[in-house]
Amino acid sequence: MESFDDEAVRFRWNAVCIDCAPEHYDAEVAFYRDLLGTEVAERESRWAALRDPQSGMWLNIQANDWYLPPVWPEDVPAQTKMMHFEIRVNDVQAAVTRAVSFGAREAPQQPADRDLRRLRVMLDPAGHPFCLWS
Repeated sequence: MESFDDEAVRFRWNAVCIDCAPEHYDAEVAFYRDLLGTEVAERESRWAALRDPQSGMWLNIQANDWYLPPVWPEDVPAQTKMMHFEIRVNDVQAAVTRAVSFGAREAPQQPADRDLRRLRVMLDPAGHPFCLWS
């Protein structure tokens, strides 16, 4: 087994990359720019880097021809979500309305065991689920 000098190798998490179909690329970039208040720091024809000027975190959007949107709720063997964002808000209903104005849609099925005034599952323009909660 190879040994490493722990002082020489450093890892720093700085971004999450969201995949989407090419036809959703522009909407996906605009959606997360507007929803999270990020700035588009870099943009190419199929890849963009959005930066949060306050935290320094990056959110990358990448268009791929092979992309299949996840199914919510999960319905195996259909493509399932691999991860999702948890976005804390001060007013769930107002946040739902605002997210919809940016291109999101409310998931047709919500968790039966959760208070809809405190948590709402949403879908971004490419179909990725995310939660708005308070």
